[in-house]
Amino acid sequence: MSNKYPTYVDEEVLNATPLKFVELLYRGALDSIAAARRYLRLGDIRARSLAISKAMRIVTELSLALDHEAGGELSKNLARLYHYVETLLIKANSEQCDPPLAEAERLLSTLLEAWEICAQEAAPPASYQEEKEQVSCAY
Repeated sequence: MSNKYPTYVDEEVLNATPLKFVELLYRGALDSIAAARRYLRLGDIRARSLAISKAMRIVTELSLALDHEAGGELSKNLARLYHYVETLLIKANSEQCDPPLAEAERLLSTLLEAWEICAQEAAPPASYQEEKEQVSCAY
C-alpha cells in the first residue's frame, strides 16, 4: 500500500497562499518540537537533536522571510521573537532539557493561532469570484 501523505503535503505546499504557507511552516516547526520532546523523554539523543535542528531551520526560514521594510515594527518584533525561539531550541539541545522546548512550543503555537486568524480574515467569501487582492498581516 503506497503512502499518500507526501503527495498530499506536496500539493498543499504547491497550492498554498503566502498566509497558508506560513501556517504550514509553523505547523512543521511545532511538529518537530513535539517530536524532539518525545525523543527527549525516550532518551534518543540523535533523533532529538535532528528534530530540534529541523525546527531551527524552519524558524530561521520564517525569520529570513520577514520584510522589514513593509512590516515595520511588527516585522522587527517577530524577528526578535524568532531569535528567542532559536535560543530556546539551542538551549534545549545543549542542556537536553524540556522546559525550553515547552516554551518554544507555546510561543509558536500562539503565533500560529494569530496567523490562522489573519488567514481567515483575509480569505474571500466563497462567492467571491473577482481577482484576489494580496493581503498582508505584516502591517
